[in-house]
Amino acid sequence: MDESGRYEAGSTAGSTGHVSAGPVGATGDSGASQAPVGELVHRASQQLTELVRGEMRLAQAEMKEKGKRYGKGGGLFGGAGLAGFLTLQALVATAIAGLAVPLPVWAAALIVTAVLGLVTAVLALTGKKEVGKASGPAPEQTIDSVKADVAEIKESAKR
Repeated sequence: MDESGRYEAGSTAGSTGHVSAGPVGATGDSGASQAPVGELVHRASQQLTELVRGEMRLAQAEMKEKGKRYGKGGGLFGGAGLAGFLTLQALVATAIAGLAVPLPVWAAALIVTAVLGLVTAVLALTGKKEVGKASGPAPEQTIDSVKADVAEIKESAKR
């Protein structure tokens, strides 16, 4: 077994954790060729169990590391979303200030608010239309396809 917990090709680990090269019972293996079959099966079972446990530990460590990276990435995306929202607020304030030069401040704020309300309404109506097109959560095309397959199989069975 190397430092990462993996076994090298052609090696096995016994119950004590010692690694022996080659298959069990190979020439040069200390007394394995003279061991009873039951003993060999028992050792192979133990080695396989240890190998599976080692692979599970490796997979668990790998998934833990990936989970940390996904969590960190998600947090950074959240921070970017917040910064984007604040940027949008600054842009709105800039638009109001720009319109306030020729108009009173209250009129500039009212115009910007009306434009944002119009954009919000268009986005909401478009989203509602798209959700309406989606219909129910069931995969209708797949259900129809499965029904057609079942009908085809029944038809074939009648022949």
